Amino acid sequence: MEGVVSVFPSKNYKLQTTASWDFMGMKEGKNTKPNLAVESDTIIGVIDSGIWPESESFSDKGFGPPPKKWKGVCSGGKNFTCNNKLIGARDYTSEGTRDLQGHGTHTASTAAGNAVVDTSFFGIGNGTARGGVPASRVAAYKVCTMTGCSDDNVLSAFDDAIADGVDFISVSLGGDNPSLYEEDTIAIGAFHAMAKGILTVHSAGNSGPNPSTVVSVAPWVLSVAATTTNRRLLTKVFLGNGKTLVGKSVNAFDLKGKKYPLVYGDYLKESLVKGKILVSRYSTRSEVAVASITTDNRDFASISSRPLSVLSQDDFDSLVSYINSTRSPQGSVLKTEAIFNQSSPKVASFSSRGPNTIAVDILKRRWLVHGLKPDISAPGVEILAAYSPLSSPSDDRSDERHVKYSIMSGTSMACPHVAGVAAYIKTFHPEWSPSVIQSAIMTTAWRMNATGTEAASTEFAYGAGHVDPVAALNPGLVYELDKTDHIAFLCGLNYTSKTLKLISGEAVTCSGKTLQRNLNYPSMSAKLSGSKSSFTVTFKRTVTNLGTTNSTYKSKIVLNHGSKLNVKVSPSVLSMKSVKEKQSFTVTVSGSNLDPELPSSANLIWSDGTHNVRSPIVVYSDSY
Repeated sequence: MEGVVSVFPSKNYKLQTTASWDFMGMKEGKNTKPNLAVESDTIIGVIDSGIWPESESFSDKGFGPPPKKWKGVCSGGKNFTCNNKLIGARDYTSEGTRDLQGHGTHTASTAAGNAVVDTSFFGIGNGTARGGVPASRVAAYKVCTMTGCSDDNVLSAFDDAIADGVDFISVSLGGDNPSLYEEDTIAIGAFHAMAKGILTVHSAGNSGPNPSTVVSVAPWVLSVAATTTNRRLLTKVFLGNGKTLVGKSVNAFDLKGKKYPLVYGDYLKESLVKGKILVSRYSTRSEVAVASITTDNRDFASISSRPLSVLSQDDFDSLVSYINSTRSPQGSVLKTEAIFNQSSPKVASFSSRGPNTIAVDILKRRWLVHGLKPDISAPGVEILAAYSPLSSPSDDRSDERHVKYSIMSGTSMACPHVAGVAAYIKTFHPEWSPSVIQSAIMTTAWRMNATGTEAASTEFAYGAGHVDPVAALNPGLVYELDKTDHIAFLCGLNYTSKTLKLISGEAVTCSGKTLQRNLNYPSMSAKLSGSKSSFTVTFKRTVTNLGTTNSTYKSKIVLNHGSKLNVKVSPSVLSMKSVKEKQSFTVTVSGSNLDPELPSSANLIWSDGTHNVRSPIVVYSDSY
């Protein structure tokens, strides 16, 4: 019908979690302090499963009235009240905006929750739970129910959030596979947000560790992968022979160290396990067993509805050997404890990875998803944050516990961390555009440490690295993009005026085309045909000086593990006479015999002695 912009099938999205802020260097009262007046004027829109308005994380004690720019409403449904912290609520599900699952409450409090002392999950992870910008405001847009999050709801929420006047949009949900931009409601909504100066932060997805699983692939979206922090949660198993095995789970139950008989088997009658600890290769739940011990290859802890420890395969085999060689094997499952994790940050196995399968020269991964998607990584493992007391904290429907704060893992938890960081940066630099903030976050990221095969494909898992909030405040040089640049990029993908209108919402003519790899993005990625022949590929970029006047930046190339790339930068030195001055350069990458199984990568670093502006460079074969 006339007036209908486009028609495509509505997909169902899935929902994709605080010591994490301290881990990133944003220590309360100790790091660089934001402008609280600007922070209080900042609004984060959270598109998710709703929110629990009574949570202490959203109390408005000490808050003044909403910012004058706010044009939204509080339409949360029956018995739902907003305040000067939670300033807006909209529901697209006919359930009301109240969170029935806990997911939306968790993500909103991670991004912008108040600092709430003495929070924990039954004593586990005790401390202060807070968001990245606790003085900012929150607007909740409920698009998800227990059955998922439909496309039409998501696009409606984007439309309203933009009109309401939010400054950032955090979206911790996505489909199973990336979609064409014109059929991706998150990409379409985020494009309109970008055009209005609003940055959208999106979770990369939980389909890792396989490559090309990232679902957030648009270059105008900041996509996030999930990593560990320096706090890990472990659950010990104490055996009758004095040996202790260390497993993973979030076990809030305390057996007081009392030992019980151990019985091993995958399918046992209830009468055989009653009053005993069930040891099984599978996640078998038993209502009559005192506790359970199982095994899998997960690298994170999940909440258990009964006493549980999940062991590595080696430790599980050791346990079975003990049971089989002992007349009366006994053991105990201890309550979970938090330890210092020196090896962090590492990307979580579930986090989706790149490369981007829609625009192959944009570096995004499907773990966290453009080229290298994801763009950046952030804490997403074992995160404590606010929760809905209506929802069970575990996956077990028989779990009747109710909590105000819970522990979750996923790229859903990583996404609001970066949304909070972006808002934190905005409090220092209110004039910065979405692309400038995105560039600052990416080029100042911590470089991730990895070895072997993992090192060779690091960028497809981590993007530019791990977010460093404090460093991002002073990036030196930035890569700027606007709506015109993105349209030229889409024209380079051979989008027609008709298809462009489906994304931009207005009549657009392709006056110029930009090759995918020449989009002025903070990372550089190219997919090449074949792996044996020699190749030469160029990237054109322009940087803007946000550092100091009369500064000179020298280029440096650092090859990553096993890389044999030959990388040249021209010019190799940039002399900036003034702030906001722009200069362009070309990166030429050559080589031969690309490994069809692994990408080759390097880092371009522009340094003036104070700033180190780093961009990953990745070249990979079309057989990867």
